[in-house]
Amino acid sequence: MRIARITTVLTLLLFLHCSFVQADGPKDNIPTQVRLVPPLGIELSVADREHLVQGQKKLYLQIAKLKKSTDARILSLIPDVEIFARAVRDGVAHRELFSLGDVVSARKVLAEGLSRAQALQKGQAPWATQTGLVVRGYRSRIDQTVQPYGLEIPLSYRFDGNTEHRLDLWFHGRGERSTEPLFIAQRMKRSGQFKPKNSIVLHPYGRYSNAFKFAGEIDVLEALEHAQQFYRIDEDRISVRGFSMGGAGCWQMAIHYSDLFFAANPGAGFSETPEFLKFFQQETLSPTWYEKKLWHMYDCTDYALNLFQLPTVAYSGELDIQKQAADIMELALAKEGLRLTHVIGPDTKHAIHPGAAKIISAKMEGLAKRGRVSIPQEIRFVTYSLKYNRMHWLTITHLKEHWEQARVTGKLFPEENRIVLNVQNLKELKFQFRAGESPFTPDRPVRIMINEIGKGSRRVGSGGVVIASQPESDRSWSCDIYHNGGSWVLGKLPVKDLQKKHDLQGPIDDAFMSSFLIVVPTGKAWNKKLGAWSISEQTHLIKEWRRHFRGDAQVVKDTELTAEQIANSHLIFFGDPASNAALGKIVNQLPLSWSKQELVVNQKKYDAAHHAPIMIYPNPANPDKYIVINSGFTYREFAYLNNARQVPKLPDWAVIDLRTPADSLWPGKVVDANFFDEQWKYKSE
Repeated sequence: MRIARITTVLTLLLFLHCSFVQADGPKDNIPTQVRLVPPLGIELSVADREHLVQGQKKLYLQIAKLKKSTDARILSLIPDVEIFARAVRDGVAHRELFSLGDVVSARKVLAEGLSRAQALQKGQAPWATQTGLVVRGYRSRIDQTVQPYGLEIPLSYRFDGNTEHRLDLWFHGRGERSTEPLFIAQRMKRSGQFKPKNSIVLHPYGRYSNAFKFAGEIDVLEALEHAQQFYRIDEDRISVRGFSMGGAGCWQMAIHYSDLFFAANPGAGFSETPEFLKFFQQETLSPTWYEKKLWHMYDCTDYALNLFQLPTVAYSGELDIQKQAADIMELALAKEGLRLTHVIGPDTKHAIHPGAAKIISAKMEGLAKRGRVSIPQEIRFVTYSLKYNRMHWLTITHLKEHWEQARVTGKLFPEENRIVLNVQNLKELKFQFRAGESPFTPDRPVRIMINEIGKGSRRVGSGGVVIASQPESDRSWSCDIYHNGGSWVLGKLPVKDLQKKHDLQGPIDDAFMSSFLIVVPTGKAWNKKLGAWSISEQTHLIKEWRRHFRGDAQVVKDTELTAEQIANSHLIFFGDPASNAALGKIVNQLPLSWSKQELVVNQKKYDAAHHAPIMIYPNPANPDKYIVINSGFTYREFAYLNNARQVPKLPDWAVIDLRTPADSLWPGKVVDANFFDEQWKYKSE
C-alpha cells in the first residue's frame, strides 16, 4: 500500500540504530580478494589494554568464585555476568574494538560486569528486576559459551504481578563491527525503533552477522526460551520483526517457525539467495546442482505457503534496492493464492519512513489483540527438510525424499470428528492435541481422509481413509499414520535400519545447530598431505567458529572421548582412522572403505595419498547423534561478505582432492558429492 507523503526532512532524520549493509556490489564478488569480516580493529594504547585485560581477569576470578556457589539462583544468573567478561576478553584478544569510542564502550561494559559480579556475590541481582534497557545472557547448548541479548522491559511491568505480556523479537541489521562489546554497549543505552505499549522487546544478538541462520537461528530460540524463564510472556502474543539483515532474519524465522508467532513484520533485507545476489550484488552465479538443492533450506520463497498461518506486514522503502525481498515474496505468495500486505515508504531509501512506522504499529497492535491462533481449523504447510517439520497440530515425521517439496494441507471438521488432508512427498505424519486442545467429541473415533497431490497441487490419487482412536477423557488426542507403499495406515513407519528424521537429516551444516564436540587426532596420519590438510581444516573450524559464530568450539582429544560426550553431542572428527583413534573405532561401520592406499566412497575408488572424505552420518555408537568427518560449517570466508551467500555449500558427503588447496570457497577440489537417501544409503542414480 502507498502511504500519504510527509516531508523528506523527517525521513532523512529517521535512521535505524543498526549499521547498513556493507556488501555492496562487484567489489565483493572476487573470491581471491576477500576482505576481513569483522575487520581488524585499532591498536590499543598501553593504558587501555592494561585496564581492560586486568579488569576482565579480575571479573573472571569473581565468576570462578560464583561458580562454587550451591545456590541454584546464583548459578542461574552467572551468564548475566559472564557475557561482559567474555565480550571484553575477545574484544581485546582479537582486536575487535574499532575506535576510541569503542574502547570507552568496552570500559563501560567491563564496569557493568564487575558491578554485577559484586552484587551477585551478596546474593543480589538488581538487573533481574529492572525495567527499561536490560542486557541478559544465557549459556548456549551448542558450544556452552555465554551469549548476550538485549531487552526492553516496559515501566508498567510488575515483577510481583500475574499479567502476561506481549513480546516482540526485533532483529538487528548487518553490522560487521557489531561484536559482543559493541552490541552489549548499544543494548545498554539505546532503545529500538518500535516500543509497543506494555510490551517487552527482545533484541537477539544472533551470534553476529549471519542473518539469524544456523547458530544464529538457534540463538533466537535460546534467547527467547531464556527470557521466558524470567519474565511473564504470553506465548500467543510473540511476534518476529526486523529491518535490513534483520528483515532477512524475520522472513526466515517467519516461514520456518510460522506456528510460534502472532505476526511477522519484515523490512528490507533479502528473502532468498539466487535472485537477490544477481539483483543486489550483481553477482554471476554458477552453482553446483547440490548447491541449488540446498538453497531450499533457507529460500523463503519456497516456503511462502506457510504464511497462510502467520499474519505478515512487510515494509520497504520505495527507493530501497532491498525492496526486492518483499517484491519476490509477494510474487511467491500470489502463486499460492495469498496477498501480501506491503507497506511502502514514499521517496525512501534504506530506512523506515515515519508515517509507515505509524501504520505498521497500528496493524501490529490489532494483530496482537487477536493473538496467535494456537489450534487453527485449517493448516497449509510446505517444507523441504525434516529440520522444519511442524505446523501447529501436525508434524511430518518422515519424507519420501529430502530437498523435494513436501506439502500438506489439512482441515478439521470437529462436528464430524473428521480430518481431510492433501499430501505430497510425505511418508509419515503425527497429529498432536494436548490436554484440553482436541476439537473432537470424545465419544467417537476420528476419521482421517487423505488425498495424494502432485506438482501444481493437482490431485493424483486417494490414499483412502484411516480410522483412528477417539479422543481421551482429558480432551487430548494423538495419532500416527504412515504410507505403506499402497495406502495410508494407522501406526508408525516400521524402521529396521537407519532413517532420516527430525534433527538427524543432514546436511553437514546441521551438526553445528546443536551440541557438537571437535575430536582432534593425537596419532600419526597415513600420509603428510592428508595429515596437514585435516589439521588445517580443524584449525580453520575452531578459528572461524569464534570469528563468525562467536563461540568457543569445544575440543577433546581422540584418546579422551567419554561415553557421556558420545551420548550428548555430535562428534566432529578430523584426521584419518590411523591418526584419530576414536574415528578408527567406528570407521568400519561407516559407508566408506578407507585404508592407507585407497579410499572407496559410493563404490568409486580414489588414491588415499591425495583424497579425503567429508561426511555427515549417524554415529554408530549413538545413532541419535551425528558424526562429521573433516568438515566444519560448509560456507567459507567469501560468504561472509553477503548474508545471502551464507547457505550450505556441501550436501551429506563429498570427496576432496587435496592437490587443490583450500580457499575462500571450498576446502579443496570437490570431485564428487551427494546426499544420502532416506535410509542414509547412497543414492542409486
